Amino acid sequence: MKPALIFDMDGVLVDSMHLHAAAWKAAFLESGIIISPESIFRLEGANDRGIVENILYEKGIFGSFDSFSSIAVRKQALFNIMDVKPFPGITDPLELLSKDYLLAVVSGSDRNAVDGILGRHFSVNFDAVISGDDVIKGKPNPDPYLKSLDYLGADPKNCIVFENAPYGVQAAKNAGLYCIGIPTYVDPQLLGMADKVLEDHLSLVAYLHRLVRCEPEDPFPAIFS
Repeated sequence: MKPALIFDMDGVLVDSMHLHAAAWKAAFLESGIIISPESIFRLEGANDRGIVENILYEKGIFGSFDSFSSIAVRKQALFNIMDVKPFPGITDPLELLSKDYLLAVVSGSDRNAVDGILGRHFSVNFDAVISGDDVIKGKPNPDPYLKSLDYLGADPKNCIVFENAPYGVQAAKNAGLYCIGIPTYVDPQLLGMADKVLEDHLSLVAYLHRLVRCEPEDPFPAIFS
């Protein structure tokens, strides 16, 4: 069985979290709820239900997700018209890595957004794609990553997860996976649960190219043996 590389999408493969935050901020404001972009960055990786429920709790607003689900619907409509781009240099190593690794995406975004972004910007064939719609308990629960392992049939000891948010790192570690953090929108210290934290996306691209050349810089014998 090939080893597996599992990527969060927003903030790892595509530079989109500032757009998600803007769409959420506008959608909540239309319902009379004022939030900051930073509140969304902290919740990155959670699915729509998780984000709405957490914001309601933070604001002391009583109500279920079902009562406020229109906010998530409106957010998605706003996000769909925004211009999402992959991070520079991220697509080329994925094509090369697909020969020797299983590749997966585990995202908290809804299925339409995930399929749309991957279909528009990535020609590589991901072996598994898990969206926020595919699990009831999203990140930081381990369910999304456990589901990806089921789809891949992969050994957890032979997987690397790439995450950029505290919830995502926590989910990966809760699933028993080796996790590399990329501090795209948050302070690196908030990714302290990760096994390794890279400096930025240039470091991520360089790391992926080292995997292509089988030149890992850190000890992770299970996947590189």
